[in-house]
Amino acid sequence: MKRFGLIGYPIKGSLSPVLFSAGYHGKYVYDLIENPDFETSYQIFADSYAGINVTAPYKENALRMAGHIDPVCRKIGAANLLVKTQDGIHAYNSDYTGIRRSLLEAMTGWKYGENEDEAAETVHGQGGRRISALVVGCGGAGKAAAVASADLGMHVFLMNRTLNRAEQIAANLPQYGFQVKPLAEFTQMFRQCDVIIYTLPDSIESIGSLGDGHTMETSEHIAANRPKVILEANYKTPAFNQSTIAQLSSVYRDVRYISGLRWLLHQAAGGYELFTGEIPDFQAMEQAVVSR
Repeated sequence: MKRFGLIGYPIKGSLSPVLFSAGYHGKYVYDLIENPDFETSYQIFADSYAGINVTAPYKENALRMAGHIDPVCRKIGAANLLVKTQDGIHAYNSDYTGIRRSLLEAMTGWKYGENEDEAAETVHGQGGRRISALVVGCGGAGKAAAVASADLGMHVFLMNRTLNRAEQIAANLPQYGFQVKPLAEFTQMFRQCDVIIYTLPDSIESIGSLGDGHTMETSEHIAANRPKVILEANYKTPAFNQSTIAQLSSVYRDVRYISGLRWLLHQAAGGYELFTGEIPDFQAMEQAVVSR
């Protein structure tokens, strides 16, 4: 029986084993390989596993171990999935896949298993104006979000607590034309952009007052009948709680909030496809997430 797993530290309580078991109904083994030393974790994978997911703080280490690197990984500078093949270790970034699919689902009605490229074309052409995206947080998830959004044709703004980190990403990927904004302009950029991808691990004060003192927005994206899409990475203690979303819904006509659990679900499904070459039972994975 092929064995798969997750390396990182700490990872106790990860949903990955539950999702994998649901996706393949126990056909394969999936373990948590938790160790504070990357080299030890990697050697366990090399000795006994066909593929591994990789989470913090080992995503950059994982990239360096692969002999074959997916172009998306090179852009992002990190890998969160390693697969053994006959010609060596292949590295992928399924964070990118999870973000892309989550956005397509919310913006176009795309469903798992349908043609992604066709759905992406509708994003490119929405409303006759280029869609704008604000990525808040420039860690590994933020970089994946920036590249995924840009590849969908969006005009991407980067925002981070440390400005030079965002500036470095923009400088390293000049082909995307990323624009960098200070965190102090969060409220202004939130109102301006169609898509907000929030990857900071905690909340910022500005989020709680986004709807204060404002009536229904009349910005360009409302005039074009566009939704306000919010995708958040943190599903355990989200910055955009139910109260905040309700407040925003009184300001914007169409608020579409994507939980980090949805991101995790699509990231997991995309990664498991690469592991096994088989399509997982997505509905069973959905149910596993709902029941948590």
